[in-house]
Amino acid sequence: MDRAADAADWPGRMVVSYEAATKPDTQAGRDLMQQSQFLEGLADSINQSMKLPNDIALKGAECGEENAFWSAADQTITMCYEYADWALKTFTKLGDPDPAASARGLLMATFYHETGHMASSIYDLPTTGREEDVADQAAAYILLQPGDDGRLDQDALNAIMNYARGFQQDSEDRGPEVPDWLLADPHTLDKARMYNFECWVYGADPVGNAGLVGDGMLPQDRADGCEDEFAKLNHAWGTLLDPYLK
Repeated sequence: MDRAADAADWPGRMVVSYEAATKPDTQAGRDLMQQSQFLEGLADSINQSMKLPNDIALKGAECGEENAFWSAADQTITMCYEYADWALKTFTKLGDPDPAASARGLLMATFYHETGHMASSIYDLPTTGREEDVADQAAAYILLQPGDDGRLDQDALNAIMNYARGFQQDSEDRGPEVPDWLLADPHTLDKARMYNFECWVYGADPVGNAGLVGDGMLPQDRADGCEDEFAKLNHAWGTLLDPYLK
């Protein structure tokens, strides 16, 4: 079946729901998303930009863990209330002036990571690396597309940088020792993911984001190759997604 040819007639939409929250922490996570209609905004962005073969559920839910995930079997992206609560507590602890905004930024980047998994699944896209790394690249591709004025969206930049800060905090919380189970995990190590996202932000606009190197966040040796790295990422995901974009 030629999925790209069929995509012109696909009727699907992303549909939002919020499940019940039964504990104070999950209620806080649900409120962070529901009171601002956060998931509704993300679903609108997908419905305006991507062709879907069938309805896709975007669900806020109590999961019993700090997580977010795509289920091909259920055709659902789930954003866990526990993860939203963790993000809010993390940026409150870090002293952000608006920790709720920082938390929603992290959740936005997480959603587009899961969108990468979704796209690979529903479009049957080829991948040439570990799927978690590919999904990170998809999130960067989507969030780092310039607007009509040729500039990157500031909210999207903030989302990626807060996502990277989340990985940094996770790494610091675990300490310097890296256990074998973490080395065997399908996800790249948190601190490496942090540097990847910083690299792609820099590579998308080396002039506008020169402060990443100047402030010592991104090592110069990595930064030297980031413009080419992002260009390859941008070309790959642009080629893969082009038949399925509205």
